[in-house]
Amino acid sequence: MACVALGANLGDAVAMVQQALRDVTSLPDTQLFKASSLYRSAPYEAQGPDFINAVVLVQTQLSPLALLHALQALELQSGRERPFKNAPRTLDLDLIFYGDLSLDTPELTLPHPRWHERAFVLQPLAEVWPERVSAVQLVAVQHQAIQRMG
Repeated sequence: MACVALGANLGDAVAMVQQALRDVTSLPDTQLFKASSLYRSAPYEAQGPDFINAVVLVQTQLSPLALLHALQALELQSGRERPFKNAPRTLDLDLIFYGDLSLDTPELTLPHPRWHERAFVLQPLAEVWPERVSAVQLVAVQHQAIQRMG
């Protein structure tokens, strides 16, 4: 099972994240297992408008690097630019987990090194995979503004 965090804070961020949910789950050899609700969060270590976030769990036959490259291609198709670190973005797709795999290469680190520090990952992840998120982790990010949408 792979876990992907989705976020956007430029343009129609809700529509962008909804489309990205469809795009991620229609990648080759990839099936949706579970998707979280949408969440609105204040930028964390970033600037710009509020983000729309979600988490999706997928079953995939793609290798971790192939999945990462497919996610990066979806970001590019959405118009993602990286003018500076943590710039506002049309779409951000982060590979958080790939099963229980631990990996540390220049291109990919798994699990994502900062997943447990971010309410915009922890809250939606707790919704779809509660066993993966502890109460202690949620308390540690409770100062970060986030709200479940509809």
